[in-house]
Amino acid sequence: MSRTFSAWVTSGEDFLGAVGPFSVDVPWWSEVEPVVRRLQQALGVRVLVVRLLSVDGGEGGRDGHVTYHVEALERPGMLLQLPADPGMLYGLDPLRAPWARLDGLRELLDWSTRTLAGRGRPVTGPVEQRRTWNLAGLFRLPTDRGPVWLKATPHFASDEAEVIAAFARVDPGLVPTVLGSAGGRILMEHIPGEDCWKASADTAASGVRRFVAAQAALALRPEERPAGLPDRHTSVFAERVRELLDGPVSGELTAHELDVARELTDRWRLLDECGLPDTVVHGDFHPGNWRSDGGPPVVVDFADAHWGNPVLDALRVHDFLAEDVRAGAARVWADAWLEQVPDSDPARALAVAEPLAHLAYAVRYQEFLDGIEPSERIYHQDDPVSVIREAVRRATAPDQGLADLERSVVR
Repeated sequence: MSRTFSAWVTSGEDFLGAVGPFSVDVPWWSEVEPVVRRLQQALGVRVLVVRLLSVDGGEGGRDGHVTYHVEALERPGMLLQLPADPGMLYGLDPLRAPWARLDGLRELLDWSTRTLAGRGRPVTGPVEQRRTWNLAGLFRLPTDRGPVWLKATPHFASDEAEVIAAFARVDPGLVPTVLGSAGGRILMEHIPGEDCWKASADTAASGVRRFVAAQAALALRPEERPAGLPDRHTSVFAERVRELLDGPVSGELTAHELDVARELTDRWRLLDECGLPDTVVHGDFHPGNWRSDGGPPVVVDFADAHWGNPVLDALRVHDFLAEDVRAGAARVWADAWLEQVPDSDPARALAVAEPLAHLAYAVRYQEFLDGIEPSERIYHQDDPVSVIREAVRRATAPDQGLADLERSVVR
């Protein structure tokens, strides 16, 4: 197995000891549903994963041996091994996510059950914990009218309920139905189907075309920009990239890499010349954040949303699609924007922004690192430098398909 784990178990104020190691068949550290299931089998009581304590081995958020803090909702009828030093359990970091604290986790679940009961959708069984890490806590709540999803997000995430509401005003079927929200937490109706990681050409085309239409509609309504949505228009991104290159990553990149990356910041001005309007950008528009039951995808996970140039969404989905689907999806995106803004040059925008998208990711990854407690930084520690290097690589060896698309457009 690629991931093993141990658990340090508490019950209320009491530390009960450690249990493990166990193996699970899902490699990702944040995917805790199999961890919960295995521990409940071993301990004979219901449990919730509170947070990650440490990782030995593995990389990229997967594999290795993970130690979690786990809360037993009842005291197990067995003695657990006491570790030599349980110090990792104690102390409260000011950047710790609310759902990574026992009191915050309980309050979150209590809020969700009260909110659903108030809407006539009482929870009918145990809450199922699906994922927990520094970017989200995700839970499934059973009701007599189907499951409801509870998601909690950190202070540096966009207000997903506000962003979903903005898109719902122009295309209600594009986004989930929100049943309740408050301060970094949201309850959403279940979306039938499956995640679109292996999106076909038809699914990719319908998802891209529909999202462009909604973004174009929102671009015409700047007064409906979601409250608190971060401003990431081109000049803001250029300045944030310069700050990053002069600060947190300056000692980890070569002089050549820094020089190329700094030169790339001038390309943001060229992107403006392509004529695409600023609008609500998803920020992580890969097909794993789409769900479909055969029809046009529904888009989820707007925690990275911002106000800026929509080309970043096109490049994000491009990088995640299968090789034989990419070119067609890029053409659909360019044609869709040409239809919406006839005097724009979306094909050129794709070519100009190809390396810039990775600089934008670097800015966002640094925001993650700056906003989370030290034990969680292992998820993202090398990400800013890695994507800056990818930006440098793409500047010197651009995607030939995007270059061909630009050349094929008659201006």
